[in-house]
Amino acid sequence: MNKKNTYKTPYRERFRRCNLEYTNERLWEQSYLKARCKELHLEEEYMKYKIRLMISSLTVFVPMLILLIVALQVIIWSFTEYTKYIYINAIFDLGSLILVTGLLSINFFEDFVIRHRWVMTFTSTLSAYVVVLGDIAFNTYYYYKSNWPLNTLYDVFVLCMIYMFLPIPSSKAAALLAISVSLTYVIYFIHFMAFNEHNVAKYVHGLDIVSIDFFHYLGFNMMGIFFRIMNDTMVRSSFLDRYQFITEEIWLRQARRQESLLLDSILPPQIAKPIQKSIKEKIIQPDNDFYHLGTSRTAENFMSIQIHNDVSILYADLVNYTQLTTTLTVEKLVKVLHDLYARFDLAALSFKVQRIKFLGDCYYCVAGLGESDPDHATMAVSLGISMIANIKEVSVNRSLNIGMRIGVHSGTLFAGVIGKAKLQYDIWGADVNIASRLEATGSPGYVHVSGRTLSSLNAEEYNIYPGTESAQKDPVLQKHPMSTYLLTAIPSLDSDKTISIVEGVPNLDLQTVGSNRKSQILKPNLLSDEVREEFRKMPVGGFKFQFPWSRRERNLKNEKVERDLGIFCVAFKDKSVEWNYLHQPDYIFKYSVALGRGIGCCLIYIQSVNNSDIFYTGVVINIIAFFVLTFLLFICWYKKVCWWHSGQNEHRSYGKLSCAIFHLFEKIQHSFVLRLTVYMMIILCYYMVISLILMSCEKDQYELDIIESKLYNYDMDPFTCFHPWAYTNMMALILGMSYTFARIPFALKTFIGCAEAVVFVLVVCFQYAFIFEHSVTTSPYLKAEIAHSCRVCMMLITMYAKERQSEFNTKMNYKLNLDLQNKQKSADVTNQSFIILLNNILPSHVVEVYLSSIAKHELYYENYRMVSVMFAMLTNFQMDLPSLRVLNDIITAFDRLLSAYKQYYVVEKIKVVGCTYMAACGLDFSLIENLDSNSNFGSTSLSSELEQVRSRLESSIKEKNHDEVAFIMATFALDLMRVLSVRNKAYAGEPFDRALSTGEIRIGISTGQIMAGVVGASQPHYDIWGNPVNMASRMESTGLSGHIQVTKETAQTLEEFDVMCYYRGLTFVKGRGEIPTYFVGIDKDLKFMSKKIDRLSENPSNPDLNHDLDGS
Repeated sequence: MNKKNTYKTPYRERFRRCNLEYTNERLWEQSYLKARCKELHLEEEYMKYKIRLMISSLTVFVPMLILLIVALQVIIWSFTEYTKYIYINAIFDLGSLILVTGLLSINFFEDFVIRHRWVMTFTSTLSAYVVVLGDIAFNTYYYYKSNWPLNTLYDVFVLCMIYMFLPIPSSKAAALLAISVSLTYVIYFIHFMAFNEHNVAKYVHGLDIVSIDFFHYLGFNMMGIFFRIMNDTMVRSSFLDRYQFITEEIWLRQARRQESLLLDSILPPQIAKPIQKSIKEKIIQPDNDFYHLGTSRTAENFMSIQIHNDVSILYADLVNYTQLTTTLTVEKLVKVLHDLYARFDLAALSFKVQRIKFLGDCYYCVAGLGESDPDHATMAVSLGISMIANIKEVSVNRSLNIGMRIGVHSGTLFAGVIGKAKLQYDIWGADVNIASRLEATGSPGYVHVSGRTLSSLNAEEYNIYPGTESAQKDPVLQKHPMSTYLLTAIPSLDSDKTISIVEGVPNLDLQTVGSNRKSQILKPNLLSDEVREEFRKMPVGGFKFQFPWSRRERNLKNEKVERDLGIFCVAFKDKSVEWNYLHQPDYIFKYSVALGRGIGCCLIYIQSVNNSDIFYTGVVINIIAFFVLTFLLFICWYKKVCWWHSGQNEHRSYGKLSCAIFHLFEKIQHSFVLRLTVYMMIILCYYMVISLILMSCEKDQYELDIIESKLYNYDMDPFTCFHPWAYTNMMALILGMSYTFARIPFALKTFIGCAEAVVFVLVVCFQYAFIFEHSVTTSPYLKAEIAHSCRVCMMLITMYAKERQSEFNTKMNYKLNLDLQNKQKSADVTNQSFIILLNNILPSHVVEVYLSSIAKHELYYENYRMVSVMFAMLTNFQMDLPSLRVLNDIITAFDRLLSAYKQYYVVEKIKVVGCTYMAACGLDFSLIENLDSNSNFGSTSLSSELEQVRSRLESSIKEKNHDEVAFIMATFALDLMRVLSVRNKAYAGEPFDRALSTGEIRIGISTGQIMAGVVGASQPHYDIWGNPVNMASRMESTGLSGHIQVTKETAQTLEEFDVMCYYRGLTFVKGRGEIPTYFVGIDKDLKFMSKKIDRLSENPSNPDLNHDLDGS
């Protein structure tokens, strides 16, 4: 019983009440596609593409017309005994060919007909009537001259020509022309009936034949109108798909270009490419952390470091920078810094010097790093002189008291990337430290160089002075005895050019939230031009004639796709692509079924008129065919009728029966097998109907009647069996319908069409040859059965040529769109890698805002009332390759900690400079809403530390002063000390120099108001400025290894969170003088010490701490 219920449940659910889902079908409605083209302002471009398609159709039609007429003449001359009577035929046919070809050739001037579109309709109308009047005139000539009744040859061909090949932009105009041609032929038939004295025409065009011809033309006009409408629908759909894919491809190219520029501006290509490849590979893998480069330590702890032996290092420092950050507003500071750094970046680009990074007031770069440059020292010094000129310019323009100290040294360095988050290119080495000390001991307005650098310069070009006294006393420089010199010179022309470029830039408007990223990347004019160019390259099929007056560029992309298609059946050589193409849903299938039913009704009528004798089998077969076609029409159109009846309301509920019909139709639309079954059922119904004509014919009796009429010399009714030309016209209709269905394999349609033609020829020439022999022909002395075969073969060739071109264009667009879809998948990876890169350069909360402010000369800045800043320096590190390997491992371990500080106040890594790790907490206060008693902080020390202060935290939250950032920053600093301790113990057991495992850390923290922003002309560099940044740096530089030194304000905040802080004493801080500083209380187990008293401790009681203080 349970099994039975389980089996029936899906069936019941399938046919329960449902809503009408018509979204996908609506996308294929011609009215929707037209409205969509107009909405996107694509109607004009679509019409141009449509005209190119029509011109392409002419390149198929003209050769086909020549081939057909030549073939017909060859057949006529080959199978006619008395050739002297057929010269007129050749004159009429060749004359029509010349006139039609001449008229239509005007349309090959694409630019002309696009401007004068009426020419297309005019030449098409003339061409159609040239063939029609030539056909009628030829028959009339022989009728009045020789009393020879002939049947028209080109009536069906002209209708196919009008609807399928002639360049008539308007479907209505094409329909009117075709209907007028049909009426012309009908009037011609009636004329012969009314004015024929000898009653000869009854053998050709009896009254019943006129009605048959009327329905025959009706069927062909329905087929032609269907072809025009469906062709317009499919072309519009492909065009809109193409537009979507083209715009996305353009955006992809822009995104890739932007990503490449971004990455190359930050990391050299030889460093960036492996990282970018690693990012994309990890994106493709499931369950990746997209915002960090990997999760496996063994896979991610790679170190991309290179040695550069002959370079020059430049360090530059802003004089009075501290005063700048404390006196200027946020906007003014960001403008000044951006102005300076933009000038410096442009000057560096001019002198081929690569900027590495800037740290607050420090800007450093390297000459000869990317490519070997024998003049690297000259380039570096020239840049330094240019920077001095630039800062003087800015100082005067903005009325600021700022200067520049610059140091340059030549030698060897290590360059590369370490860590796993916020990747930045950096340099290390003893010569890097020397360049830094040359800057620190230099003099404002001069370039302080070493003797090694001076030896590489042309001394005559500079004013040279002895180095400073502080350089002679500097402990770092004393380890490498050298002479130092101060240089000045007149700025080079390149420097003046750089200044003029920057001055030419208009005043920048700061904005924190820009316009849409995609609209900025894709400028409207640029987008329009590129889309128009891509539309021009869209495939149009046909033969590619190269006229002397036309200049067409080769489209290698289209040529590649063409090679992927077969020649005769245009099937994809890749079977999987062909399979996917055929198994697409066919949303216009219902229209094909409607046409199939209409053609079926015409065939049933023609058959009924043909068989004047009613017999039971014929009635039954006609009824079966009619009801099968009507049932298929009902199934396929019921959903659309409900859509119309409901007023296009998708929320209306329908009953089980309606839902079952909806479901069945959707299955047919989506199933290739079911569509093929319906297609074969319709063709089978046609053959059931047409077979009745042959079944009702008593062939032997007909032959006997013919013999008797000859013997006894009386006129017999030649249509006692069936009308041969009616049978031929029915076969032409069926053949045309065989090619009409979309999403049916073109090879299958061609096979069925050829099979129909072969069967017809066998019937005409063998099975019922006697009957067809005694029907009228189309040319004097041409056997009638050959004339019948020619009409069907002309129809086959015409339908094959047109459908092959349509299939070719459809498949070309499908393959090109498929390639673009594959590129879209690559685009998704590219876009994600772009975001990852930005998240590894900028803080995560800045990324989206930066993407909105990425336009040129558009700055991003922000101001924070409470941020905690930390500087942590690893000491006892020699700047050699083994030490860098250890440094990379430690920095990577530090970076891993960042993921544990994402669920509350976020700790952001700002940068790593040398051995100094800089981070900040409080740059994004949007996460304050996550604070509740159920917050999960992971398995880090933050969770345990935070639980101890929850009760104290509530009051600070109510005040919304965000003081907790200081506690979280201190906790993160403590975690760094714990990580370093674990790493030291691990290194102690490794088989390499034990000195590498004795690394210590010195940390400084300060809290307060800061400003942040993204500045720089070529490299997006996020930095923070303000007194807390300066003080945190000084707390680190004046601190002690193994301790966290903080300012008085930060210490007071930490004590509110039950963290003891010991008073160290007055410490001299550059730019501030002597100020009170404090050490955070940390026990031997690297845990915070609890506060013992309610005020700050003025006398440290820790013996170890006292010893450190005494020793200092």
